Amino acid sequence: MTRIATRSFPFRESEMLRQNGIHPVLARLYAARGLTDVKDLSSELAAMIPPSGLLHIDAAAVFLADSIAAHKRMVIVADYDCDGATACAVALRGLRAMGANIDFIVPNRFEYGYGLTPEIVELTAREKQPDIIITVDNGIASIDGVAEANRRGIEVVVTDHHLPADTLPAARVIVNPNQPECGFPSKHIAGVGVMFYVLLALRAELRKRGVFDAQTQPKLDNLLDLVALGTVADVVRLDANNRILVAQGLKRMRAGRMHAGVAALFRVAGREARNANPFDLGFALGPRLNAAGRLEDMSLGIECLITDDEGRAWELAQQLNDINLKRREIEADMQDAALLHLDAFEPAERSTICVFDDTWHQGVIGIVASRLKEKFYRPTITFAPGADGWIKGSGRSIPGFHLRDALDLVYKKAPSLIDKFGGHAMAAGLTLRADAFDAFAEAFEEVGRAWLSKQQLERVIETDGPLEDAYYTTGFIELMAGQVWGQGFAPPVFCDEFRVVSQRILKERHLKLLLEKNGSRYDAIWFGHVDSLGDRAKVAFRLDANEYNGVTKVQLLVEHAEPL
Repeated sequence: MTRIATRSFPFRESEMLRQNGIHPVLARLYAARGLTDVKDLSSELAAMIPPSGLLHIDAAAVFLADSIAAHKRMVIVADYDCDGATACAVALRGLRAMGANIDFIVPNRFEYGYGLTPEIVELTAREKQPDIIITVDNGIASIDGVAEANRRGIEVVVTDHHLPADTLPAARVIVNPNQPECGFPSKHIAGVGVMFYVLLALRAELRKRGVFDAQTQPKLDNLLDLVALGTVADVVRLDANNRILVAQGLKRMRAGRMHAGVAALFRVAGREARNANPFDLGFALGPRLNAAGRLEDMSLGIECLITDDEGRAWELAQQLNDINLKRREIEADMQDAALLHLDAFEPAERSTICVFDDTWHQGVIGIVASRLKEKFYRPTITFAPGADGWIKGSGRSIPGFHLRDALDLVYKKAPSLIDKFGGHAMAAGLTLRADAFDAFAEAFEEVGRAWLSKQQLERVIETDGPLEDAYYTTGFIELMAGQVWGQGFAPPVFCDEFRVVSQRILKERHLKLLLEKNGSRYDAIWFGHVDSLGDRAKVAFRLDANEYNGVTKVQLLVEHAEPL
């Protein structure tokens, strides 16, 4: 079931914003999203939370500065998603600019698993002989891996943003806003953001030591296109600090001041960097980078982000595009199979979904889980075969159901079921014995029943209510496009009642509509939907500027509609 709801907003705060010069509709949208102070709208770098708020960041800066001075060999161990790839590129570019002797390694996820495992430490030691390992976007759960590095005399710096377990690894230094006692206000910063902050602190330390002054120090703001890409693609909450990082990165992209690999990804995705927006990063660039880590190995993606050779970047972007096409094919097949498995699925009877198929590809199960979650609106975990009788699961959740905590509860109740797990509220991963699948699915369903009410299992389309007639304009669309919307700072969806003037089915898949309100008519399209609407409808929609034959017109992108 889907229902349309209207966000409430505090009128007084909205008025205050308006009196401070904010557009009246934007004032209402911001107030509804909990933003009440004009200060929080600043997208200038000066408004960023200073690095000193991150626990142990000064110790990390001192340790890295000493290590650079002593010409120690450093190796980055990266994660294999877009956040990990951008974090690795940011670390490599930033540390090199500050004189570090640095290399990277991205282990194949299918052979070595997730995080800094003892096997990866062994591989890194054999291939790169490092004095220091730096983890980006992973490492907070790598207790055994860090112990193995310590045994080999390799020091470890962990930079991560994932939630820690009860015990922390015995690393030389850990920078993670989610570790105990860290007072950093932005708990939602992505892995790439944490690494960027470490570089800011290191640069300040090197200035203090007289290695650079304000004139000669490396410019770190040129890394912000990578920071923005990783932040949006990792679907972290866009709090005030993350919005600054993303806004600054987008500004550089629009001005054409981005790395060769980012420019090549825009080109291969058929997007215009001069109009770059968060949607491009999350749905066009991010998936092309992620595909490498899902199907092959992420070093292709990282190489694309660290090369300054435009020809090489274009070549790599095309390879990433091809891998992404292959990923889409695999995903479509897996999705068809999943729907067959769920043929008899009765949403009324279950509050969770677990599906396993021994033909599935473990690099793509997360996307399939995401699609099934969207379709059935249930916390969903999909499983594919791993090695030696193990199966790997990837889960996606709905609001109000903390996936990592749910897995933790299953683990505490029945420790023999889950081998290992980790993740966030909305996404998590785990490993089970294949023969434990049914028992796990039941235990997981039990948590779902205990935690989720009937209301929570209804999909709610949250809207911002009606939009005044005067603002159905391309000018207003441009004004909205200038803001950074995304996870936790939802893009505006309006809702109103319209007369349906005409409707037809487009390409057998989409509903094309002509809607009328107060004597004005608007083109509208409801993607992936073919059921007709009747004469009048309540419509939840986003505004879109549609360019056709050189003319730009307002069209409504329908999110949901109900006949009246």
